[in-house]
Amino acid sequence: MSTGLPLISTAERRHRLGRRHRLAPSTRAATVPQAADAVVALHATDAATVFLSTRARLTEGGPGAIEQALYEDVSLVRLLSMRNTLFAVSTDLAPYVDSSTARGIALKERRTLLKHLDEDGQGLDADWLGRAESAALEALDHRGPCTGSQLSAAVPALRQKITIGRGKKYETETGVATRVIRLLAADGRIRRDRPRGSWTSSQYRWVHTEPWPAVPAAEARVEIARRWLHAYGPATEADLKWWTGWTLTDARKALAAVGPDQVRLDDGTTALVSPGDTEPEPAPEPWAALLPGLDPSGMGWADRTFHLDPAHRPALFDYAGNIGPTVWWNGEIVGGWAQRGDGEIVWRLLGSPGRAAEEAITAEAGRLAAWVGDARITPRFRTPLERELVA
Repeated sequence: MSTGLPLISTAERRHRLGRRHRLAPSTRAATVPQAADAVVALHATDAATVFLSTRARLTEGGPGAIEQALYEDVSLVRLLSMRNTLFAVSTDLAPYVDSSTARGIALKERRTLLKHLDEDGQGLDADWLGRAESAALEALDHRGPCTGSQLSAAVPALRQKITIGRGKKYETETGVATRVIRLLAADGRIRRDRPRGSWTSSQYRWVHTEPWPAVPAAEARVEIARRWLHAYGPATEADLKWWTGWTLTDARKALAAVGPDQVRLDDGTTALVSPGDTEPEPAPEPWAALLPGLDPSGMGWADRTFHLDPAHRPALFDYAGNIGPTVWWNGEIVGGWAQRGDGEIVWRLLGSPGRAAEEAITAEAGRLAAWVGDARITPRFRTPLERELVA
């Protein structure tokens, strides 16, 4: 291993995170798409995460500003994409996410559903599925935004039941509505619109939309890798493979096309940065952040040891590896937070970052409480520390 490579220290990596992820106050974004682009994509499995992750990176604006971007301007959209997970991305980036990742997922989803239809034995096939999809789109054109249950009521084919695993121990009867709707969304022919209830709800309405413009898949992967490397570098090809869910071959080809530079880390290992991105990043002002479960800053790497003490991982992650709500100080995870039933934001440190940190975290918790208002947030993936704090 060459010791002649530029060194990027742990402190430097934390400076980059604070500035490039727009978490330091002086670097916060003016618009919702800018906040999303800063981390490439916002996790959207939990509806509240999109809002809370964006909030932490915006100069101003409440939940209404994010709803405006999602449902009126449509400058931020949700796509089933990286790691077969729901993400929210800017519409500028959406065609690249779609071509690099979502298209492959959609093809797999269609093959799986057609296999289930064939095994069910009722004669349902690709032609039947095509008619069901067309009927669903026609209903949306006629009725406007619909929930899944409203769409099922309007389209008889969506009330069809099929049996999965017939004759096996896991045999189960299920409706096709959710699967057809998921397939239409994966194909980019419908998108999630305003949910029933508040911004924390995942009971979305659906609207008919046009598929994203086609981009060659290899070109799209290069664009995603380029943006990801700027936001998350120094990082490794293993990190990119994990974050995207691509094959190792696709990750390597995309990185090779980007042409990254190698750097040396504190532990002597090597990592990659964008071409020419080896100069020191100016340290931002001291900053604190309360980030939601699944926030990209906690989920952007397979190896997170530069910002997370491994001893703290059991308290902050669930059994499946999903990170919960976290407290940050100057680019390091130093604790966790939760919202109690009465709305109070509570937090606990897992170390001793000092008085300045505690004062900044207290102020940030107050800012979060004021922003959330009367809304109540329960993470979809609950972690040991979050449960303890609300008990």
